[in-house]
Amino acid sequence: MAGTDPTLSTLRVDPVVPEMAVVRKAAAVLAAGGLVAFPTDTFYGLAIDPRMAGPVEQLLRVKSRSTAAAIPLIAADLSQVESDLGVLTLSSGRLARRFWPGPLTLVVDTSADLDPRLLAGGKTIAVRVPDHAVARALAAALGHPITSTSANWARVSPSTTAAGVVTALGSEVTLVLDAGPSPGGAPSTIVDARGRNPLLLRAGVVPWDCVVQSLV
Repeated sequence: MAGTDPTLSTLRVDPVVPEMAVVRKAAAVLAAGGLVAFPTDTFYGLAIDPRMAGPVEQLLRVKSRSTAAAIPLIAADLSQVESDLGVLTLSSGRLARRFWPGPLTLVVDTSADLDPRLLAGGKTIAVRVPDHAVARALAAALGHPITSTSANWARVSPSTTAAGVVTALGSEVTLVLDAGPSPGGAPSTIVDARGRNPLLLRAGVVPWDCVVQSLV
């Protein structure tokens, strides 16, 4: 299903069984250097192709975000994470198999061909596989992980609806995939499990004690 918003292009998509023609159209926008707003299991996110310099620059401008803060990614599945970004450590792999798809973001050592501004000067990237069919399908259609920073200006509450994205960002976004409201609430939990002891980098939906218990 497709509909046109007065400010930018909006495509309706089924949140459970996404129409692949719509998803492929959104992936083509990303491949051409555009910004796509899409639903996740927390908030609406902004996707770009993280390997392209132009879209990265535009994303940072739209978000009013400095290169001192890394931009997280979303992947279609664990296989895409390891084939595109790097093999997970034993502990990270255990957490991925326990909590993915879901709101747990893991730090991964990577040598992938990503724009370095997304890494904030480091050699790691944060990534997760979300519990939302549209988000996973978009990463699968593009063929590699996509950015997943929330679709809002800095210091403005994240959007849980396509209409909220339009109000917040308007024509800054090339395309909005409207799958109805996202749950909102807390963001994903960010964990660095590359070392001997896991580190909590951001509290979120997945309780820290559940993370720790999963590694016992």
